[in-house]
Amino acid sequence: MKIAIIGAGIVGTATAHALLDEGHEVLILDKEGPAFGPSRGNAGIIAHTDVLPIASPNMLRKVPGFLLDPLGPLAIRLGYLPQLLPWLARFLLAARPAAYERSIAGIIAIQQLALPAWLARAEKAGISGHIHRRGALYTYRNPGDTAGLQELAKRQRAAGIAVDMLQPQELRQLEPALRDRFAGAAFHPDCAHISDPLALTMALFETALARGATYEKAEVINISLGERPALIGPDGWQRVVDRVVVAAGAWSKPLAAAMGDAIPLDTERGYNVSFPGVTGLTSRPIGFKDDGFVMTPLESGLRIGGAVEFGGLQAPPNHARTRALYDKATKLVDGLPAFDSGKLWMGFRPSLPDSLPVIGKASRNPNVVYAFGHGHYGMTQSTATAGLVAALIAGRAPAIDMGHFSPQRF
Repeated sequence: MKIAIIGAGIVGTATAHALLDEGHEVLILDKEGPAFGPSRGNAGIIAHTDVLPIASPNMLRKVPGFLLDPLGPLAIRLGYLPQLLPWLARFLLAARPAAYERSIAGIIAIQQLALPAWLARAEKAGISGHIHRRGALYTYRNPGDTAGLQELAKRQRAAGIAVDMLQPQELRQLEPALRDRFAGAAFHPDCAHISDPLALTMALFETALARGATYEKAEVINISLGERPALIGPDGWQRVVDRVVVAAGAWSKPLAAAMGDAIPLDTERGYNVSFPGVTGLTSRPIGFKDDGFVMTPLESGLRIGGAVEFGGLQAPPNHARTRALYDKATKLVDGLPAFDSGKLWMGFRPSLPDSLPVIGKASRNPNVVYAFGHGHYGMTQSTATAGLVAALIAGRAPAIDMGHFSPQRF
């Protein structure tokens, strides 16, 4: 079959490989180019250890504060609030205890596939050198958080995720650059990070082309309802194929709407600063629980980021948020370079209220399959998603219960 993939980010590119494995003719389409969006600017962590959704019972009480702190870990631009209200309503529903547990079940299901899928794909594509397995740390400063993190560790271990709770002195033995400000940390020895998100995505894209995939820079604004869907561009351009995969990230919502699915997709605007050439300060990714950011030692340089802002796709970046992240980091880590030497970035994470992606067939045309909405976990879940999409297209039973990710769950 000839299959078109709309989106040349990490999810679309990984899906191209999964479909090539099955002998399909693959056409990748993107209006900007490969690795244009968050696939080039994310934290670079294969974070299969994360099992909790953003919407939680404890999160509900924090929502008013999001409107009051424009530089906080999660902020909402006041001017965007009217557009965000439907998403927020579903976010509040997803935070109810029963819905929260359902989201966790779905997250765990796909996260259990994530690391094995990545290791297998990297080996097959000849890019294993891009993946580093030095573990990851999740630090905390408030001793009162210890019990809650130990409960989380129990949940993670039950899902097959290795985790060790560290004392402050053990933490500093692993990462001497950390200041003496921490009550402890969770250490995930099996966690992996990558050389650089842009480098990895481009390597995967180029190997897909070498295997026979083709690429065309084109914008798709609609998809026809025929048995052989036609992809339609703004100037009358068309491509007729046998199947379509929508993996356009934050830009997927209008295409899903045309296929009869009202997906409550919005955009988490993520910020970071990278310091090219700064390597060796830390050895592994470090998450800072109390301050809402992560630090990753990429081969291309140190990256500090992770803040979330809801403000849509049009508003300009507010890099005062990036500076706020950096200022927090200087109080916790020794040896950071000057902020002005860093490279600033803001990107659009495709976010759904229950922290689960949409993976499944379109309502109005079963020959169209969705693969978007991964939020913070596009890099992590990309190769697992690719395998699920390939199974759906082949008519095989996927490896996990797809009800968690159904486009019709909303």
